[in-house]
Amino acid sequence: MPHPWFGELRLPPAAPADQIRETVRSKIGDVGDAPQTVLPAVPFTLPRTSYAELFRVTRSLLDLLRRTVLEIAPTTQGRMAVLGATEHDYPLFLDDSGLEERYADCMARPDIVIGPNGPRVLEFNVSGGFGGPVQLHCLYEVWRELHETPDGRLPYSFHDPFASRAALFSDVCDELALPPKLAWVGTVRDLKHTDSTYYFDVEIDYLNQRGFSARHFEPEELDQVWDGPPGLRYPLGLRHFTVSEWDELGISTEPVRRALKNGCLLLAPQTAELVANKLVMGMVSEGRPWMSSADRSLVDTYLPWTRILTDRRTTHAGKSVDLLAHAIRYREDLVLKRGIGLRGQQVLLGKDISTEQWRHLVERAAAAGDCVVQEYVHAQSCPLFVVDNGAEQPREVDVAPVLSPFLFGGRPGGLWARFFTTGAVGIVSMHGHGASDNAVVAV
Repeated sequence: MPHPWFGELRLPPAAPADQIRETVRSKIGDVGDAPQTVLPAVPFTLPRTSYAELFRVTRSLLDLLRRTVLEIAPTTQGRMAVLGATEHDYPLFLDDSGLEERYADCMARPDIVIGPNGPRVLEFNVSGGFGGPVQLHCLYEVWRELHETPDGRLPYSFHDPFASRAALFSDVCDELALPPKLAWVGTVRDLKHTDSTYYFDVEIDYLNQRGFSARHFEPEELDQVWDGPPGLRYPLGLRHFTVSEWDELGISTEPVRRALKNGCLLLAPQTAELVANKLVMGMVSEGRPWMSSADRSLVDTYLPWTRILTDRRTTHAGKSVDLLAHAIRYREDLVLKRGIGLRGQQVLLGKDISTEQWRHLVERAAAAGDCVVQEYVHAQSCPLFVVDNGAEQPREVDVAPVLSPFLFGGRPGGLWARFFTTGAVGIVSMHGHGASDNAVVAV
């Protein structure tokens, strides 16, 4: 049985299987993800109350994370010291700390699963480099084409990530008195399954149709955003990459550093990735002295129990425990996560490894102080119609989705889902583990 939080209303497939396949692939074929053999046949549907709950919770928890980063130390260097981070981890801070702090939470995407008692936020991605907005926009266009009535109505509602992100950049232009010229900084080399620029072009075209002058810049082209006459410069843009990904690709961040030094504000700034550090989630889960009872209740309801792993005492279920001994003993109930990580690559499920290996990894992580342990959440499932390669009809499967609401400048920017069509649960990642994705709508 599906969990009640998902609701009971489902949309039926709106077209034959071959038309659905053709429409989905025509819209998402060049966005850089691996071709999927099993495709969604309908969008995920949620009751309006459940859909709205995810955005409300995201906004409130994001505020607690940001406040925690700003209060652990008064300076950037102090905050990095508390988090055990180095300039290699976070090399691209602005000279203007006010801008760093002002826009630290301007773009966010948590990853949420529905546990036995409702939504649980596993982690936050806070940066301009997280994936999903382009895929989600394209998926919404798929379902619009298949479900829109002749008079332009849809049987559901949603938020378009492109519209929300464009509104954020419009606000920043107004706040800082900047011209609406936007540099989208990222590289096709970071896309895993295509060398097409479509991934960038689709959002650039959207922005240019809405009054911006936007352009995609590869890293080697980036000096063009500032090294020219004032009227040709790009004072604002999107930093659509992570330093670790560029390190893997052998791409220097020096052109980015030069652009920042010469007045180009690329969002989200480096402080955003401090907000995303999982050690900060551990601090919020354990509680900060300034948190109110309402803050504490929010955290207890929506965050799984999460602790920075060191050899010390803490609380669990209202009781004092030895954290290291507790983490070793309750292997099957815990997840080990490095503070800095992406794509599920620095995440280990205790239930998936041996007792001795878990003990070794936990003791090493406790000595380093760079990881958290988190309560494992048993993800609940719901039905979804899918279409297989060559199948004549859609079929219904049970999936346990990871739900990711986007916030841009505090505005809802749509809801993205990733899942395994085999019914598997665990670490859900499209690049690392071959998950499928879909758009989520409110009915």
